[in-house]
Amino acid sequence: MLLLALSLLLAAVSSVPVQKEEQKDHGIDIYSFHIKSEVRSRYAMTVITSRVANLANESREVNFHVEMPKHAFISNFSMTMDGQTYNGVVKKKAEAQQQYDKAVSRGQSAGLVSSVGRTLEEFTTSVTVAAHKKVTFELTYEQLLKRRLGQYELLIKAKPTQVVKDFKIDVHIRERQGIRFLDTRGELVSTELSKVVNTTLSEKEARVLFAPTRQQQRQCPGCGADGLSGDLLIVYDVNRPKTKGDLQISQGYFVHYFAPTDVNRTSKNVVFIIDQSGSMHGRKIEQTREALLKILDDVPEDDHFALITFDSTVRSWKPQLVRATPDNLEAARSFVRKIQDLGATDINAAVLEGVRMLKVFTDGQKTNKTASILILLTDGDPTSGVTNLDTIRANVKEAIGRKYTLYCLGFGFDVNYEFLEKMALQNDGVGRRIYPDSDAALQLQGFYEEVATPLLSDVEMNYAGVSDVTQTTFSQYYNGSEIVVAGHVTDNELETLRAVVKGYSEGNEVKYEDASSKNDDATDAYISDVYIQRLWAYLTVQQLLEKEVLLSGSDKEAIRERALNLSLKYSFVTPLTSMVVTKPEGDKSQVLHKPKEGKPGSKETSNMRRGFRPQTLPDAGGISHRMVGPSYKSRVSMPNRNPLGIRPPDPHARLHHSPPQIAMHIDYMDSPLVKLADVTGVVDYDNLATHVPHDTDADYGIWATRTPAPESGRTLRIVLPAAGQNIPLCFDVPVPYRLTYKLLEDSAAGLLVLGQVGVARHKDFQQLSIRTKDGGNVTVDTSHIQLSKGQQKKLLSWHQSSARHQSNRLSLLKQDHVLEVTVGGTRIDILLHKEGQEHFLWPAVKERPLGSSATGLMEQHRVSYEEKQVSPSVTLEIQGHQTVAQRNSATDYSAPSRPTVSCWLVPHHSVVQGELSSLTVREP
Repeated sequence: MLLLALSLLLAAVSSVPVQKEEQKDHGIDIYSFHIKSEVRSRYAMTVITSRVANLANESREVNFHVEMPKHAFISNFSMTMDGQTYNGVVKKKAEAQQQYDKAVSRGQSAGLVSSVGRTLEEFTTSVTVAAHKKVTFELTYEQLLKRRLGQYELLIKAKPTQVVKDFKIDVHIRERQGIRFLDTRGELVSTELSKVVNTTLSEKEARVLFAPTRQQQRQCPGCGADGLSGDLLIVYDVNRPKTKGDLQISQGYFVHYFAPTDVNRTSKNVVFIIDQSGSMHGRKIEQTREALLKILDDVPEDDHFALITFDSTVRSWKPQLVRATPDNLEAARSFVRKIQDLGATDINAAVLEGVRMLKVFTDGQKTNKTASILILLTDGDPTSGVTNLDTIRANVKEAIGRKYTLYCLGFGFDVNYEFLEKMALQNDGVGRRIYPDSDAALQLQGFYEEVATPLLSDVEMNYAGVSDVTQTTFSQYYNGSEIVVAGHVTDNELETLRAVVKGYSEGNEVKYEDASSKNDDATDAYISDVYIQRLWAYLTVQQLLEKEVLLSGSDKEAIRERALNLSLKYSFVTPLTSMVVTKPEGDKSQVLHKPKEGKPGSKETSNMRRGFRPQTLPDAGGISHRMVGPSYKSRVSMPNRNPLGIRPPDPHARLHHSPPQIAMHIDYMDSPLVKLADVTGVVDYDNLATHVPHDTDADYGIWATRTPAPESGRTLRIVLPAAGQNIPLCFDVPVPYRLTYKLLEDSAAGLLVLGQVGVARHKDFQQLSIRTKDGGNVTVDTSHIQLSKGQQKKLLSWHQSSARHQSNRLSLLKQDHVLEVTVGGTRIDILLHKEGQEHFLWPAVKERPLGSSATGLMEQHRVSYEEKQVSPSVTLEIQGHQTVAQRNSATDYSAPSRPTVSCWLVPHHSVVQGELSSLTVREP
């Protein structure tokens, strides 16, 4: 029996069952698909059951895909075939690592849990099913629904990619406090399908049933022959007849929901700290201005506020906080409209200035009747002033001194989110990622709305006769939110559990008391023994993982150990555990893993990520050619002729040792037949045959390039930011004469980025080319920017201060010496630099779509590493492999200010996927 290791970093409320489209064409029938969610007092347990039949006359691989929220925990997974059930067992993550390493070393496909959006992650696994046999997949995950802006949300997504005979979503909600309102929204209940949703609502229970027929499954927007594709969003809130909250106790565990309604709004003092460094140029700064203008429209007149912008210099709109009068708000709007991006990023000085302004203002107040908060928005790491992350956090923590709350918003994926999250948690706030999409302004507004109305401050929750209680102190309680506390009742003689809540409203102490009888709750049909205990475990693990971020040394290890033990006891798949599932003999081992929050998702961390495997293809004459590309069911062949006199490469030789050679690649092109050229540019179409995969609409071709050995001493040094680390990585790649590198290649998205290294300098780029699937191309040199599509061409000059272009999936935005090129979900910044009399270019991959897979010299624009050894030499673990590193320095040309940064110099093969020969193009 082989083992399937399911390894997650975390998980959390929606589910997206997906079966791959091609299975329909290969005798795979998903004949039943049920999603059942039971919600008891906000705690949701969701079970997804998929029943699949193999109708073919031979064995087939059946895939099971589910999208789930990032904050949920998988607690069960099983597969049933031929009456045998293969159950998952949660173990320590380290115990599954060996299986993962073996699977990868054998080149086997890895399963995964990867980010697919802002709140979702994808679970994937597969199993081989014999002819005319069936398999049943069952996955359970759990989560506590969080109240935001006065409501709870349960999101379920459905995309089985087939019309299913028996499809059903069944949601049952029970709330002891009573259900105040309930609504169903989303794509599945719009237009024709709205009548399919059957909602039953009583005082304390609700039932939502969605069971469309085969015909109805084709009727939703975007649905058709592939069946349902959309989401069902259930929104509700509960009654709050008692302002002191709802206290429940059962089988030695309790939970207390606290959301008082009889509290007056507290005026607030808010300082907005806005990054306007060069990396915020383009759409980011526009969306920031847009959001700030709308936020200013909603600031109450009794609030006080300040605006700080920063790059390498900190600028205050006013020297002190001012009252939100109509005149002040209008003046602030004028200031916001003029915010422009420039310079480096001095986060330390900006936040300390915000704290100073709050301190001066609050010290001058006669009474402390207000709530004071700071909101930091940035999209990058500190590059000016104090840049050591630990020093910045220490400075900010000391300055705030638990007097104010700091919220950190990270814009996009270039930001060091771990740094921002930790700094926020140290100062009683939270970190939040702002996704660089078209609705980024709405995301900013939405966050502000959550903290716009403080009701209580310095809240303390007190209980007698209990232990192992979750967080009991909260710096702020905001309108529309909810405080949840759970714990273990240790006093067996305790008949009545009492809760005392203290806090401050408008500077005055308020007190709430509540009590719950064990005997009364034991007979209450709306209190579930299992749910309260598992809610306590879920909330405890979540908070321990959050607390662990702030600790170090033995304290950190103790917290991790406690979180691990609870995860194992309750079978939660968390960042510390993995689920191992025994599979039928003969199936390959698979390892499912999940990236850290917000990191641009990738299916895997190697070229195996889309069935990508280097292959050696022999032709009739015995010549072998190394081909790199998606291993579809296509073939690429060359007849038994070799008119170009090409010497085949040695697949085992490294680039800097090999003689001139030919490397063959699969590339995304507009034509299924692409030229095979020698170094003189002569083309012989007669000696090239291709076969394009029938199961994809992509056009693939072969192209050959001659790659001579690099000349001694000519190297290109590239800096890679490292997630969660102060010191980036850097690596050198050899640069032969007039060499062009593949910087980014995403065949699924139809995108290829090439960079030609400068002839004179040999350490930067003189020309960059961006080629897209629809034929739109961008060619950039140090003088001009050329857009072309077919016979149409458009020429822009770097001397223009600004320019903009938009067509289909391609958009360009030029401001000063930075050109922002966006193709679909990918954004690449091209910077024009000057050193002495020399101009040169540098590309920076700023944004990549979640879940995308690509290769290229700059594909890994944010990697991660861990220091494994510091003596006698430094050893880093990068992408699962250990390598020796040296402390060095490099110029970071991806920033307009070109700072010289300290970095870990590592071999290029430790961060670049594949051989360099597969990433080079020799220009004729």
